[in-house]
Amino acid sequence: MSILKVLRMGDPILRKRSLEVSEDEIRTKEFKKLIRDMFDTMHHENGIGLAAPQVGVLKRVVIIGAEEENPRYPNAPRLREQILINPIIQTLEEPKVGQGYWEGCLSVPGMRGYVERPQKIKLQYFDEKWNFYDMIVEGFPAVVYQHECDHLDGILYVDKLKDTKLFGFTEEVTTNGKDLD
Repeated sequence: MSILKVLRMGDPILRKRSLEVSEDEIRTKEFKKLIRDMFDTMHHENGIGLAAPQVGVLKRVVIIGAEEENPRYPNAPRLREQILINPIIQTLEEPKVGQGYWEGCLSVPGMRGYVERPQKIKLQYFDEKWNFYDMIVEGFPAVVYQHECDHLDGILYVDKLKDTKLFGFTEEVTTNGKDLD
């Protein structure tokens, strides 16, 4: 088990665009170790997703997974563990006013911000065996995918805040009655 250092907002790597992953690359020991270490890190940090740039690797790789209740998102639906390689997201509907979530991020620890995102997307990606997936995703899972895939283009959720007045420390936001999910 290897826990990687999660880069925090302000690190310039988080603002760079990640590179595509080749089919040959996914078969390497280094790539397989990266995936294992990313899952170990995500679980250790109680995350529900993690993008490779967050651990200093500028590759278009995202992992998702919250099969058990997550202390950071106690009311969130369960998400099966997935590896997304070279994901592409197409918005299928515009964000609606009032349909947002209080997002958090392992790279912005201890903070939450209200972000309105499209609730329906088309997601295309390869998995770790180079199987191609093309699916429609809605609701909270769509938000998670968008949040994590934004990292691949150097975008943090704070860049998409609806209003900076709806951004604060997790304890303050939850104490004042805001719903994190």
